[in-house]
Amino acid sequence: MLPFVRSFGCNAFLFDLDGVLVDSTAVVERLWSEWAERRGIEVKRILEVAHGRRTAETISLVAPHLDAEAETRELERLEVEDLDGVHEVEGALELIMSLPEEAWTVVTSGPRPLATRRLEHTGLPVPELFITAEDVKEGKPHPEAYLKGAEILGVRPEDCVVVEDAPSGIQAGKVAGMTVIAVATTHEEDELSGADAVVNSLAEISVATGSGMRFAIRLSE
Repeated sequence: MLPFVRSFGCNAFLFDLDGVLVDSTAVVERLWSEWAERRGIEVKRILEVAHGRRTAETISLVAPHLDAEAETRELERLEVEDLDGVHEVEGALELIMSLPEEAWTVVTSGPRPLATRRLEHTGLPVPELFITAEDVKEGKPHPEAYLKGAEILGVRPEDCVVVEDAPSGIQAGKVAGMTVIAVATTHEEDELSGADAVVNSLAEISVATGSGMRFAIRLSE
């Protein structure tokens, strides 16, 4: 791993969903591939930009001639119905359960029904409050989603740690003024160099509770 800082503190965690807590790579790539074939678009181009972005924004980037809203509704309907290959990322439940409920939430580019479905399917807890595509005007890499995540937890942005797997999410977290830990599940390590730390797995992240709801984070070598 890159020689990043191996320990630091925070008051709250903001987790991206797909690629961080839930492994949905198989279904995401399968549905995008099928969509690309139907629309005559090179799937490689789509997958290069899709991770971490809202579906409508991805469609606008790769196929500006199409009705992004209509295409998004159809793709999201298929995603909610297709759970084949969707499972918990290693270490996700253990890490979440080590945190108080009020000290973490999910910030995802996906829609709320899809996020809820995937969390429930994998046996991960569904936060009472979390941020989804419907809650923001600007998707990642814009910082709006992560700033709203900090707001609903009542924590200053600089006291939050973002856990991400995609360059667009890393950029969003950094612009929001947060510390970012990247998990090398979806992208190669050299694509995650904008993060403050990079780990191979959530199992490498351990958290100890300090005073005043402050958490000490250690990343194993």
